[in-house]
Amino acid sequence: MRISTAFSALAAMAAFASGAAAADWQSVATVNGERVEIDKARVMRTGPSVNVAWTRLVLGRELNDAGGAYTSVQAMNRYDCGNHTFATLRRIYMNGEQAVREEKVGSPKEVSAAGGTVEGKLLAEACKPRTVGDAHRIAEAAAKAAEEAQPGRPGMMTADVRRAGEEPTTRTVQVADGDRPASAADTKIEVRPSSERPRFIDLPKRERQQAPADAEQKATEISAPEVKTVESKAPPAKAPEARPVARPVEKAPVAVANITRNDRERQLATSGPRRAAAPRPVTIVEYVPHTAEPHHDVHWAYEGDGAPANWAKLKPEYALCATGQRQSPIDIREGIRVDLEPIKFDYKTSYFRIIDNGHTVQVNVGEGSTMTVMGRTYQLQQFHFHRPSEERVNGKAYDMVAHLVHRDDEGKLAVVSVLLEKGAENPLIQTLWNNMPLEVNQDVAPAVAIDLNALLPENRAYYTYMGSLTTPPCTEDVLWMVFKQPMPVSADQVAIFSRLYRNNARPVQPSNNRLVKENR
Repeated sequence: MRISTAFSALAAMAAFASGAAAADWQSVATVNGERVEIDKARVMRTGPSVNVAWTRLVLGRELNDAGGAYTSVQAMNRYDCGNHTFATLRRIYMNGEQAVREEKVGSPKEVSAAGGTVEGKLLAEACKPRTVGDAHRIAEAAAKAAEEAQPGRPGMMTADVRRAGEEPTTRTVQVADGDRPASAADTKIEVRPSSERPRFIDLPKRERQQAPADAEQKATEISAPEVKTVESKAPPAKAPEARPVARPVEKAPVAVANITRNDRERQLATSGPRRAAAPRPVTIVEYVPHTAEPHHDVHWAYEGDGAPANWAKLKPEYALCATGQRQSPIDIREGIRVDLEPIKFDYKTSYFRIIDNGHTVQVNVGEGSTMTVMGRTYQLQQFHFHRPSEERVNGKAYDMVAHLVHRDDEGKLAVVSVLLEKGAENPLIQTLWNNMPLEVNQDVAPAVAIDLNALLPENRAYYTYMGSLTTPPCTEDVLWMVFKQPMPVSADQVAIFSRLYRNNARPVQPSNNRLVKENR
């Protein structure tokens, strides 16, 4: 088997992690009209009784949030078949066949997948035995996809399923003059499949296989394939800076392929047992690279490296967060007092889905609840909370605020802001808190409906101005309406939200002489 076979295996792994392989979705369950499916073409064993598989939730409708509109959510899950648990590693939000955005789960949580539940059915499908033929089919399809995407350069595997907190370990061989490693031009490489389980790169150090002392030993990992050099002519490459621990070995050295992603292609061409005239002592140097830290994408947040002051630096599409001239929130002052058109609300009683999305508690509602103002009709998409209120009125911040996000048929956004002030218990908010998810990114759809009119104050006088989303990408041309009368929320209800988000409010932004109108 030649080097192209090794690249095909790596391309298969890359396709599995990125979704490049042709999907074969199989329906597992239908809940409230939403279809739950598993991709039979992307199920891979990664350890004893541990499989990784792609699943998806097909909503049957379009949902909108600050990240965009989507109709389905794909998830890469790790299934522990023995313990009947799973953990979500990655999510991709899709609108039809188009990916809207992608999320990596920083700290995957193990969740029970009891028999009879939807999660249990997915686990049963993910843990079914897979044949060798299936694996070959996936590898061939993925290799073909990678070659079509970039001919002559096979795709490299990503490390989405690596275990957190592990530092890559590499082994190099130093030999005396005369023993030369092979070059890519004159090296013939043989890759042999493991007799054990296939494994992803960057497994914990105690599980990493050591280099076989005998070149004929067959055990290897798919993610870090064994390479066997038949001929070698080129001079050795300079090894990276290392912290050496030297020891004599009385047999011909065998190198282990460097498993770091950036060097994998080069290592496949240059690693392997070196040709020697006769066995003699050499020095094997083991090291852990310490001059470069692994790159981690910084996600937007309200503190730390991802704080609001840094949003524009995180991604090019967040540039408006720093350069925009009509950003929200603002401190509402010196509005002109006029006879504003009343907002016409046509809110319905609706079932809902509630999710802690890592930035706030968000409530997605059913279709049919609308508001009409200035000749446009907007449909309510979702509402969410901030603490304290992002808006200020003459310098005053309120205990919390609810933002009701609407969209019209042309995609224009309008946000109604309901200020929340400590007082009596709010029955609607209590219903939401009663059904609050236990985990971040866990979606709960309770069998209870809410009257959306209970979100609105009795006095509908308001301030209005043009602004932006208060979270990245800070999109502008958003119509804002802020009710003057606050709604009550109890101290206990504020304290419950504070357990999750002590402060998730963007600082006020310059008004830049924007016109603010208010009811007189």
